[in-house]
Formats: sequence, C-alpha cells, structure tokens
Amino acid sequence: MSGTAKRPICARMLLNIAFLDDATRPPAQKLEGLTEAQRAPGLHLRMVHDHLRDNMKTLGKLIERASSGGVTRAEIAAETDNLAMVSNYRRFGNLCGQHCQIVHTHHSIEDYAIFPALAQQGAAFKAIADRLRAEHVVVHELLERLVDALNALAAEPTEARFEDAKTVYHALERVLLSHLGYEEEAMGDALGYFGIGG
Repeated sequence: MSGTAKRPICARMLLNIAFLDDATRPPAQKLEGLTEAQRAPGLHLRMVHDHLRDNMKTLGKLIERASSGGVTRAEIAAETDNLAMVSNYRRFGNLCGQHCQIVHTHHSIEDYAIFPALAQQGAAFKAIADRLRAEHVVVHELLERLVDALNALAAEPTEARFEDAKTVYHALERVLLSHLGYEEEAMGDALGYFGIGG
C-alpha cells in the first residue's frame, strides 16, 4: 500500500492521540514493601525505555536539522550511520532499522509473555495490561507511518516531505514517551513484586 493510501488513516490517528491521555488510563496500583531485588526488574524496564527515548531524541534532532537546512545529505548519512538504531535496522532492510525492531521485539515480549502474567494478578492489573496492549497498536502504527515518511523523504527531500516526517515523528514521540512513562508507573514495580518475566 502506498504512503498516499495510508495518509487518511494516519491523519485520523494523529487527531485521536487523546487516546493516550492519563485520564483515560486505568490507575497504577500501589504496591508496598518492595525489596531492592523486587524493584530491579522495573529499573531494568526503565533502562530499556531510556534507550528508546535516546534514539527518539537523536532522530528528532536530525529531522529538525535536515528540515532547516542545517545539515547536508552527506552529514545526514554520516550521522545516521553512527546511530545504533539505523545500523541495526539496515540488517532488517529499512531506514528505521534497529529502533523499530527493538520496539517491536520489546512490545512482542510484553504482549505475549509479560501482559498475560500481569493480567492474572487481578482485575486492576488486567485492565492495565489490556490498556498497554492497546497502546502498543497505536505505537506500532505510528512507527510504520514514520518509516514510510522517512523513506519518502529520502527518495524526495522536499519541504512537504520534511513536514510529513516531522508531523509523524512528533506524534510518535508524544505517544511513545507517554506510553513508556505510563508503563513504567503501572507495571514497573509489579514485575518484581509478582515475579513476572524473571
């Protein structure tokens, strides 16, 4: 399917990002008396998420610099070559490379192993797991849109293509950062408390 055919879906998604507002999310459950060992899985989750946050910042800065004419094509190529996310993603055959694969793998582990175990801890945790799984769908859709926008930009570096890439990037940034923060708050302590994924 071409990027043009996808645009109406993407436009609707970008307008519906309120889906991730905290007021619509199931509340995090307070777990008392955690040991350092029980907190360790949540801290590890935050470290993985910090890697994703860092990649998003780097990619965003590069898109902004390229859009403003502050970087040449050669500089873009050199800087993206140095990004772990790009070099690893090239192994998977697209520009988004490692970052998208890391997000996909991370979310797949959560969807198929972590969330079902979390959901077994009671109705409140099931609601959290269901919500996190639904948010993954939105994140993955935006990741695909970003890959399409970046590939279109690489093929035709016009002002309109830069604007498309920036629009999708900023939507993904907002959604992904919001999702990661909610996930850490809602399930970070539960991982060690309930011995999930250990």
